[in-house]
Amino acid sequence: MQYALELVGTYFFAISGALAIQNKDQDLFGVGFMGFITAIGGGSLRDILIGAYPLVWIGNVNFLYAIFAGLITTFLFFSHMAKLRKTLFLFDTLGIAFFTILGVEKCLYLGFRPEVAAIMGMFSAVMGGVIRDTLTNEIPILFRKEVYASACLAGAVVYLALDYFGLDRDINLLGSIALIIIIRIAAVKFKLNLPILK
Repeated sequence: MQYALELVGTYFFAISGALAIQNKDQDLFGVGFMGFITAIGGGSLRDILIGAYPLVWIGNVNFLYAIFAGLITTFLFFSHMAKLRKTLFLFDTLGIAFFTILGVEKCLYLGFRPEVAAIMGMFSAVMGGVIRDTLTNEIPILFRKEVYASACLAGAVVYLALDYFGLDRDINLLGSIALIIIIRIAAVKFKLNLPILK
């Protein structure tokens, strides 16, 4: 299940990155590059930091196929997706939810402490979006008044807590992913945010 979910998360992030290029007057290569760098950015930086080689998309070509599938989906339905303001938000939310928990699991599997795993899970989820926003000349969503990285961290902590108490792994995996999605959607819908520094 983990492998399948990681491929699905990669697919979602590729769409998220490709959609971010709308209204930027970019050609197909620019759209494709943005989708690619968004999909691999966070996971690649995580793997470099924890010394996991080869990087996941280099060691397993199926991740490239997942990215290509996401790009093809975007190319085919771009005009329809671009009209829906919430499409980018949806695919980005799905991407961060999947990548957070899968990043946590990878770190635990490699023997890192839970505290490090939680941070690395959050890191792998948000850095693709940070790179995407930076390249499209937007303020990275991480620095806006939105519940974003904190939703990932909350999901990671819940996953680790439930894992400690022995909850079935697959149930924990899906439940923690769902929690991140719910927190993110609820925060945007009800305009919730963390206290700001004044």
